[in-house]
Amino acid sequence: MMLKWLFSLSDPFVDAPVVRPPEGLIAFYRHFVAPVRGLLLAIIIVSLIASLSELALFVFLGQLVDLTTEATSPATFFSDNAWLLAAMAFVVLLVRPASLLISRGLTGVVFVPTVTALVRWRSYRYVLRQSLSFFQNDFAGRIAQKVMQSGPALRESVVNVVEGVWTLVIYLAGTVILFAGLDLWLIMPLALWLAAYAVTVVRLVPPVRARSQALAEANSGLSGRIVDGYTNIQAVKLFAHAEREDAFALEGFVRQVGAFRSLAAAILTMMASLSIINSLLIFSVSGLALWLWSIGTISVGSIAMASALVIRLNQMSAWILRTITSLFENVGTLQNAIETISRASEVTDKADAVPLMATSGEIRFESVRFHYGREDAGIIDDLSLTVAPGERIGLVGRSGAGKSTLVNLLLRLYDLEGGRILIDGQDIANVTQQSLRGQIGMVTQDTGLLHRSVRDNIRYGRPDATNEEIEAAARHAHADHFIADLRDLGGRSGYNAHVGERGVKLSGGQRQRVAIARLMLKDAPILVLDEATSALDSEVEAAIQEQLNSLMAGRTVIAIAHRLSTIAVLDRLIVMDEGRIVESGTHADLVHGGGLYSVLWQRQSGGFLGLDATVGEAAE
Repeated sequence: MMLKWLFSLSDPFVDAPVVRPPEGLIAFYRHFVAPVRGLLLAIIIVSLIASLSELALFVFLGQLVDLTTEATSPATFFSDNAWLLAAMAFVVLLVRPASLLISRGLTGVVFVPTVTALVRWRSYRYVLRQSLSFFQNDFAGRIAQKVMQSGPALRESVVNVVEGVWTLVIYLAGTVILFAGLDLWLIMPLALWLAAYAVTVVRLVPPVRARSQALAEANSGLSGRIVDGYTNIQAVKLFAHAEREDAFALEGFVRQVGAFRSLAAAILTMMASLSIINSLLIFSVSGLALWLWSIGTISVGSIAMASALVIRLNQMSAWILRTITSLFENVGTLQNAIETISRASEVTDKADAVPLMATSGEIRFESVRFHYGREDAGIIDDLSLTVAPGERIGLVGRSGAGKSTLVNLLLRLYDLEGGRILIDGQDIANVTQQSLRGQIGMVTQDTGLLHRSVRDNIRYGRPDATNEEIEAAARHAHADHFIADLRDLGGRSGYNAHVGERGVKLSGGQRQRVAIARLMLKDAPILVLDEATSALDSEVEAAIQEQLNSLMAGRTVIAIAHRLSTIAVLDRLIVMDEGRIVESGTHADLVHGGGLYSVLWQRQSGGFLGLDATVGEAAE
């Protein structure tokens, strides 16, 4: 019952807007601790009570020693000290265990899992919405590890402060007050120890923080190298480069071990320093207490209390220094994660962005410039193009001409460096990215599927689609036959079978048919086909083409294909070269125009004899 109540105290997944986490360390802490500040305050208060009740035990110890040594009659000891013994029993049997239990419960059962999930969940949501270039310039495994390690690092550092630093402050303050009540001389060795302890923390802990950050970077880099090899295992096998991947991963392992040893050496140096000053503290306080007793200044009970306090402080100091070390390690890890998690997105919605209202599907590229941030890249330069509503155009050109880049700009995967793109008169820079991409259906040559069921992958086109609609889309994409035969290691079959990471359990043609089914289910007013049928054999392509033609009817279509026969029957062909439009017209016009398209066609026409007649008939 109590556990159920504890679980109900916080919800890490409460609805919250997706916002960029702050870049500053303190601001990052405030951002993620704010939702649980009430819980954190409760933990601090209960921890204070628990620490004070433990300090009370040492006071009780000194009093018991004095009471037993000074008692005139053991037979009347309990009756003479009944109220004091009852107070001791109340603290020992109720206050201390209850406060410790509540503190541990609030920390371990509520705070730790809540904050861990909260940081990971909100960081994941923000990173998921990062621009495409963010993911293209890093290892997916490295990014994932940054998100995963951010939660534990922030959680542990906050717990370190509450359980370590806060407890140390309470114990030091309590010990100083108790020593002052016994004899002011006892404060002197404690003050010297505290100064030495502070020097140890200030001088030796920061290197631990820096080396911890280096270890976190080495860990994430190693993870990225390992995941990169596993993700591209087919290429590793095909080229028989297991040893080459060993060498690539080994660099990461060597770097990680070196960073680990460096951190361990810094921690060992710190612990050696602490061992020396702790030994001096026990010796000096115990010796001073004995001397004060010998001159009649303090009692035997005071010796017992002072000695017990410093021994406990000695035990705590090692634990607290490890806690402080852990704190700096986690701060270093968190700082390393913040550099990735809190990076500003290159493509963002404007504050006043509105949903795109695609009515007819007209697309206009006006003086578009884009060079991936490098003026010498020469990708798209002053390109203008209008695609009429319902028009089907093909983009043609050599590899690197800018065809796929132009499509990526239409989807606003990158922001323009100049010019603008309009859909039905609306500048895509002024609409929400979600609504823009919701109005465009796309199939790419490199079809990546999610490691989920076939049904879930097709449903990605329209999340509210029924099973009947999903299966109908699969039939139209001629995917239903192979889907029926699918089985996975989990015993799932058919539409429930999982396809593996990026769909590796399916052939290229099967993946593209699933992607085409997804496109058909989405039913968007604008279609982009980037080598959509390149992985299909001729028989399947011919069967699907009829469904694609039906799907394209009445929609604005932009198709990219290196195999010119697949787009020759479109309404208009746009020939690109070095980021510019160099030709435009129908297949027949361009073939007889003697330009770049004619050259490309002649290189391929040997495999498509008689197509000119077919295209001519279709044009009529």
